[in-house]
Amino acid sequence: MAELARRVGLGLAARGDVEDTIGWVRRARDAGLESVWFHDSYFERDAVTYATAVASHVDGIRVGLGALNPYTRHPVLIAMTVSALDEIAPERISLALGSALPLRLGQMAIPYDPTEAASRVGDAIDTVRKLWSGERLPPARAGLPPLQPMFPPVHRIPIYVAGYRTPMMELAGHKADGYIARPAESIAGLRYLLHKMRRAALAAGRDPDGIDTTGYLLTLIDRTRAEALNRAKREPFVIYMMSILSDVTIRRAGFEPAMRDAIAAKWRAEDYHGAGQLIPDDLLDAFILCGTVDEVAARADEYHQAGMKLPLLQPIVQDEDQTELAIQAAVAYGAGKARAVARQALAEQRMDVGARLWRRFSAYTEIARPFSFTASTTPVAAGGAMAALNGMFDAPLFLASLLGSVTLHIGTNVINEIFDVRKGVDSITSPRASHAIVKGRVTEREAFALAFAAFAVATLVGVGLVAVRGWPIVGLGLLGLVGGYTYTAPPFEYKFHALGLPLVFLLMGPLMVGGAYFAITGTLVPEVFWLSLPVGLLVTAILHGNEWRDITEDTRALGDATFAARFGRRASYWTYVALVVGAYMALAVGVVVGVVPAYSVLAVLSLPLLVRVIRASERGIQGEQRAIAMIDIETAQLHAAFGALLVLGLVAAAFTR
Repeated sequence: MAELARRVGLGLAARGDVEDTIGWVRRARDAGLESVWFHDSYFERDAVTYATAVASHVDGIRVGLGALNPYTRHPVLIAMTVSALDEIAPERISLALGSALPLRLGQMAIPYDPTEAASRVGDAIDTVRKLWSGERLPPARAGLPPLQPMFPPVHRIPIYVAGYRTPMMELAGHKADGYIARPAESIAGLRYLLHKMRRAALAAGRDPDGIDTTGYLLTLIDRTRAEALNRAKREPFVIYMMSILSDVTIRRAGFEPAMRDAIAAKWRAEDYHGAGQLIPDDLLDAFILCGTVDEVAARADEYHQAGMKLPLLQPIVQDEDQTELAIQAAVAYGAGKARAVARQALAEQRMDVGARLWRRFSAYTEIARPFSFTASTTPVAAGGAMAALNGMFDAPLFLASLLGSVTLHIGTNVINEIFDVRKGVDSITSPRASHAIVKGRVTEREAFALAFAAFAVATLVGVGLVAVRGWPIVGLGLLGLVGGYTYTAPPFEYKFHALGLPLVFLLMGPLMVGGAYFAITGTLVPEVFWLSLPVGLLVTAILHGNEWRDITEDTRALGDATFAARFGRRASYWTYVALVVGAYMALAVGVVVGVVPAYSVLAVLSLPLLVRVIRASERGIQGEQRAIAMIDIETAQLHAAFGALLVLGLVAAAFTR
């Protein structure tokens, strides 16, 4: 195991897979971290249980519980629990006691009086210590036998006090072994509180330097500080923490409660997008460590300089990546290189013009989602192939139609991303969603500019086609623009009214195939609309696969807004099967009745991809969610292969004619 120059620990919430937590703690121990502390938070899982699992499976690292409280756990129960933990991990257990969060106590209808909170915690400390020493305690009611501890004396277990008001700091100075700062404490606030504690310790005849000081430092780490800050503003937990800052806490950091009140109002209304926009960077910097690994290490060093002897880096997003990055930041801090490394990191961030342009281009590409362009190119290609079959193909008009279709698709993708982020549908943990806006690589204003630029190009193409084919193109173009923009944007937002599937079928099937054919030939024939059926069904299947996979996240953010959320998983499965199988059936019927040429059956060569998605969907409905994790990508591949083979068959039929 490594050994670091300075004490540092890891803070974890009681959430997620216990085996993952054990693995993270092993990594932290091997990297040289001194301790892991479990942050007790109500309406999540039990912190004691996670601490017990870690204490029994990982040796060589201290395990802290903090902070438990005497309002929801009686001091006798706390003494019993921690005594058992000491038996599991001798001399490796630490305990922190506090008064709990008044908001949470109120939600549970537990009476709380801030004026007596410190005395209640102080009494709990006395009770726990007496029980651990084997002392009999008088009963709470006359006539009952005394409290006789049935467990043997434990090893010396340090007791920390958690709190941020003067009485709690005085309690820490008078009788605690240490003080633990709450998550989201500012440096200014920490200095003030430690000054109060030191003064109380001196008054009690104690050495202030003998009292340990630690605290949870909430971290969010990304490639750049800007990306970390923008990501933090979109995390509901961060918004919640900014919403519950007390008047005292926020004023100590140099801000006014009115700012917190505005954020809290949006948070209570579950308008997380609006709340995030109200959070300035300097407010986040005051309470949360955002930046690169080295910048977070440097910020931890600032807390150390303010008097925190044992920083506990706690990842806000408790997943594999963020926890690993928090451990790396802890190691950078503990090695004593935080300041020098941070300066080097800042120098590395001074990118040249080429690097900045490439980064911006990559972000725009991510939000435009070019992998999805087959959904807009295939219908136009099908319309063009049908025009060739009828001897009316015009290459310039075909290319114009293709350009208009793709730019319309780009604008739709970007608008969709903007409003999905606004509504909380897409977050940093959303699978395969673009993270360009969430991480701040593209601002919302830049995203709108990109979308409107794409729509403007589509409009210019439309004007050119109107000059050749006349006013019917205006109607087709307006349907495309309005349908694309209002897919997720007001006033229609038809994705959020379970109307996404039928409207996407109409827009990306009959409208796009028929519109391309009309733009190229100036006419419409019935077989074009039959040809659009399999193309439209498979495009719709891509969207439906996405909604089916994301049914849990969409329901959380939107309720029963999507088709999948409204009708459930089983109906979603059968609908998906009907869409993908229906495409082949529509093609087969078209060939049999002679509406489309026999060469079109080349599309049947894509059947292996159909079998793959059918098997994945069957496993998905049986409860294997991982089986449909890639269902949208796999359906897009099926659509692309089917469409390419269909177009190839039509072109072959055109040459034979």
